[in-house]
Amino acid sequence: MPELYERIAERFGELILNCPPDRWEDPSPCPGWTAWDVVAHVISNHRRAIAGLDGSGYSAPGRGEDLPRAWDAASEAIKAALRDPVKARTLLGEEFGSMPFEEFVRRMACADTLIHGWDLARATGQDEGLDSEAVAVATEILLPEDRDIRMPQAFGAKVPSAADADARTRLLNFLGRQV
Repeated sequence: MPELYERIAERFGELILNCPPDRWEDPSPCPGWTAWDVVAHVISNHRRAIAGLDGSGYSAPGRGEDLPRAWDAASEAIKAALRDPVKARTLLGEEFGSMPFEEFVRRMACADTLIHGWDLARATGQDEGLDSEAVAVATEILLPEDRDIRMPQAFGAKVPSAADADARTRLLNFLGRQV
């Protein structure tokens, strides 16, 4: 599991670093969100996960915050916790579905960081490729939650997929993204 998270996090970090400076305010596939908003959301969820693990407070990045630096700190904190067997198995509270930290990260990485990585790439004109193992894991996690994820500020209505669509396209369409 740590390897999958590390690949997804590394890719997300590359997208942040390679974002053209004039594209941060471009609209993302998430209605009402810019590229900056997508990155701030993912960083905030990472900070929230660490806060759930250690009881600390957290905040979303502010407009003046250095996003590459904030991402590095947030993803490194997750990686460090995953490498610690006690922290990795720590049961998070009800807010997190009462699951072990490592399982929450698995779900967060695939259902949030992976998909929002695609959103960021689309918004900023970067490579929209996705890790095939992560796509398979995200599909396994999200398909059974179809009803639960169709709410405001989550995932939009499904987009029909062509019969011959690949796994990445089917997942993105399932999550309301036009590919």
